[in-house]
Amino acid sequence: MLFIGVGMVSTITPKYLPLVTIHKSLGITILVLAPIRLAVRLRYGAPPLPADMPEPIKLAAYLSHYALYALMIGMPLIGWAMLSAAAYPIVLVGGLRLPAILPQSDRLHALLWDAYFILAFAFFALILMHVGSGAVSCACAP
Repeated sequence: MLFIGVGMVSTITPKYLPLVTIHKSLGITILVLAPIRLAVRLRYGAPPLPADMPEPIKLAAYLSHYALYALMIGMPLIGWAMLSAAAYPIVLVGGLRLPAILPQSDRLHALLWDAYFILAFAFFALILMHVGSGAVSCACAP
């Protein structure tokens, strides 16, 4: 999503509109699927972490997973709210049109855009840390 978003805002070519539609559609798909995945995680738990892993690292792993879920749910909601505040139509692949969830407000749109921008890069950094920590733990495993 980050790469689509960056590609989308950095072009004025005819690729712009299809990228916007794909970005919105994937965002709403994630918004639907992430709470389902979180419910499964809460119901069945996660695989146990290695017993010899230090407690601060276990806490970081636990908190980072919930931060990932919060961002997977929060980012699409902020995006939807941001577009609603700008009075932009939210049309997904297949022509499905979503209702606005906020009234039109230029000030609110600007605030949400800033939050969306910052959180997108925080989310990307969290994903990189998550993948990197998994790679390190696999490399260190006997």
